[in-house]
Amino acid sequence: MIDPAAPSRGDTLWIGDDPRFTELRASYRRFVFPVTAAFLLWFLTYVLCSAYARGFMATKVVGNVNVALVFGLLQFVSTFGIALAYGRFAARRLDPLAAALRSVAASRPTVPAQTVPAYTAPAPASAGRDGDRPGHRGDREATEDQA
Repeated sequence: MIDPAAPSRGDTLWIGDDPRFTELRASYRRFVFPVTAAFLLWFLTYVLCSAYARGFMATKVVGNVNVALVFGLLQFVSTFGIALAYGRFAARRLDPLAAALRSVAASRPTVPAQTVPAYTAPAPASAGRDGDRPGHRGDREATEDQA
């Protein structure tokens, strides 16, 4: 567990060292990966049936409503259902863990990171570069001759 009194390494708070962060990521993955796989399977089933099972997709369900239209509308229903389920899951399982980590991060003192010097471009070399070829932009003699 993170010691709230210990200074962080630089400006970054190392929440990744806390077991609660590991639990947060694991909980997130336990929900997202299976649901994503299931939805992709469902979507691919719809696409493949639309491409290769035209007779099945053309089957009338009620009046002029066929299986293809029902499957297409169910894509929207499943998308919104997944969004609602994730919202409830996040509120119940992820948000409490994130709040605990946020409070730990807010209570830790930070140590300013070492200042990194600004990047300075290296000085152009005078021999063996493109600027030394006649007619090249960097060639001083070529520009003087043309002037």
